[in-house]
Amino acid sequence: MSNSKKVNNKEKQEKIKKESSMHESTEKEKSGEENTCCSKDAGCASSSDEAAATLQKDLDEAKDMLLRTAAEFDNYKKRSEREKLQVSAFVKAQTIKALLPSIDNLLRAAEADSSSADYAKGVEMTIRQLMEALEKLGLKEINPENEPFDPMLHEAVMHEENSDVPENTVVQVLQKGYMIDDTVIRPAMVKVAN
Repeated sequence: MSNSKKVNNKEKQEKIKKESSMHESTEKEKSGEENTCCSKDAGCASSSDEAAATLQKDLDEAKDMLLRTAAEFDNYKKRSEREKLQVSAFVKAQTIKALLPSIDNLLRAAEADSSSADYAKGVEMTIRQLMEALEKLGLKEINPENEPFDPMLHEAVMHEENSDVPENTVVQVLQKGYMIDDTVIRPAMVKVAN
């Protein structure tokens, strides 16, 4: 064989070795990329699982907090209702306690001889005692005679032509009205001048 052919064969062999080594390195790179990608995917999967677990934990904590808040609010409503009923019962008891002396006096008056002079005086005293007890509870009398008619406080049940007083003036109170603080319990029934 000639030298030129040997050189050519060597060159071809080297070229084939280079190509095969290049092919192997390319395969290794590809498999490495796949492995890297797989490891990345595995990392992605594990970080995705961690994120899902964290979100689930946060969701569970939020649900727990919501349930606790709802339970606390329900307990608050029940406690408020109980306290309201207790206050209502206390106010009723105090009101009745304030009225009992007047009721006792009225019962005594019913048993007494109504023909005696002291009877009328006793009834008047009982009425005064009852009104004082109610005033202590905050009751105010509405007595608007000779005052301008106010539909928030008065109920006109009659009209009268009267030139001696200005128009829409209360000329007679037929039934007294009552209020507690600024709340009208019963408006005064009145006769109003036209």
